[in-house]
Amino acid sequence: MAAAATKILTLSVVATAALLANRAVTAAGAVPAAGARCLGFTDFPAAINERVSVGAMGTVVAEAGAALAVGAALELDASGRVITKSSGVAVGHALAAATAAGQLIEILVIPN
Repeated sequence: MAAAATKILTLSVVATAALLANRAVTAAGAVPAAGARCLGFTDFPAAINERVSVGAMGTVVAEAGAALAVGAALELDASGRVITKSSGVAVGHALAAATAAGQLIEILVIPN
């Protein structure tokens, strides 16, 4: 089944870097550092100076950076993908499992 999303809050930012769909973004429009905070997850790709919508509350579709289990607490890798939390800031919880990097899953966003 395809990943779905139920957004409660969608914001927008102007990209200050090339952004890919379903990856984390900062309020400044950049890709966050590994383990860092984020505003939310992009709905579509954006080039520098383009505006992009960002799912900031509720559930969103996010790209996995590695295999992860349902219910896992999530943090970000250096590419803005979600991975199982180890030492970074929790940005969400997995509502579906991923068996490999690159898979799109639904996550519950933790505003931070």
